[in-house]
Amino acid sequence: MGSLITALASYCDIKQRGGRWILRIDDIDPLRTDHRAIANITRTLHAHGLISDAVPRQQSSFVTRYERALQQLLGLSFYCRCSRNELKDIKLYPGYCRAIKEKSSNCAVRIRVDNRRRSFADALKGDHDYVPSDEFGDFVIWRKDDLVTYHLATACDDAMDYSHILRGDDLFEMTAPQLFIMEKLGLSPPEYAHIPILTYADGTKLSKQSRAPALDTATPEVNIRHALEFLGQNPPTNLMSVNEWIDWAVRQWRLEAVPPQLKPYIASDLA
Repeated sequence: MGSLITALASYCDIKQRGGRWILRIDDIDPLRTDHRAIANITRTLHAHGLISDAVPRQQSSFVTRYERALQQLLGLSFYCRCSRNELKDIKLYPGYCRAIKEKSSNCAVRIRVDNRRRSFADALKGDHDYVPSDEFGDFVIWRKDDLVTYHLATACDDAMDYSHILRGDDLFEMTAPQLFIMEKLGLSPPEYAHIPILTYADGTKLSKQSRAPALDTATPEVNIRHALEFLGQNPPTNLMSVNEWIDWAVRQWRLEAVPPQLKPYIASDLA
């Protein structure tokens, strides 16, 4: 249900603007990519009337783009030999390897940050100021196992391919470092909106780790209505088909109606 809420919100928001809604699969880590899960995601979205306006994009197809971006950023970066264990209890990277310019085996690439204050606007959360050196410090843009990081891949794709990004606010803290990368690459950022995520009553996010129940694709109409209720859109109670629900949702969509915090997920409420 949490994933449906975010997908439905992004679909309605961009469709009401007259834009195209594009499904992207973040599959940059081959060891963590489950192709059966990807197929299931697509089937579930289709069952709920959420169909990509282009062939779904897979980040694994854009490795050359990320490698070019890395080459652009090398002059602003350094090689890091630190292990996760060495940095286990450290919040901000302390600069141990900042002087290393030569690549060697088992090195990640970290981008150097500065202490200049910046800001960005979020359509729901308002303006956010940040100082890179205080908020996230030198961060990894290329992994030791020669894979691009989520930050670099997402910064490239979001700036190059999309005008608007609507995602869960569990990713809000990712925005500033991604904007820092866009700035250093000379890319124009998209517009952002971060919506609250669905949680249990104790604040735990619904996820595979928290054993959140899968959506019942046999009842998509009911699922869509519940998702719209969570999003504060005041859906009607009359019976409608999936396509009728989606048409209604796009026409009536109001981003400003999304509550600052979604009501907790209780399975019995969705019966």
